[in-house]
Amino acid sequence: MIYSTATVPVNSEGETKLTRGQVWKGLELKARDARLFLPPDLCTRCDVVEECATHFVREAIIAGSDLREIITLEPQSKVTFFQATGPREGTIVNELFEDESGALQLKFYCYIGMRGKQPNGPEEQAEQTMFDSDKGHKSALLSTLKRTRELLAEGRL
Repeated sequence: MIYSTATVPVNSEGETKLTRGQVWKGLELKARDARLFLPPDLCTRCDVVEECATHFVREAIIAGSDLREIITLEPQSKVTFFQATGPREGTIVNELFEDESGALQLKFYCYIGMRGKQPNGPEEQAEQTMFDSDKGHKSALLSTLKRTRELLAEGRL
């Protein structure tokens, strides 16, 4: 199993300040359509195919893999992605919270395995290494905040 976590401050010095509501809107947009937030051509399809009061289901093609995810939203706080189909199984969470000093933080954490692969085998170990690298989920959090600022500046948030 792969466990990974990363936390970044929402409002770093020199950046346009974002409110909790603005970051939340960005997280919700990303959950509904990852194409708005991922590098060009990484996500070639992302559609909400079911929606009800407690969750929605999206189907996507990300990095060439077909995914089906059940997504729950805890307004202004947490987005949880349950990996229903695709190369990974488990849960990925994006959480918005204030630290002890009141500063807004964005946290990623996951507990996943590689579907059909040996537990703790080479594929999972490679995935763990990638998640923990500079190009892992800390980078994705920073990219999400950057794109949220861009959407805000464009008046699309």
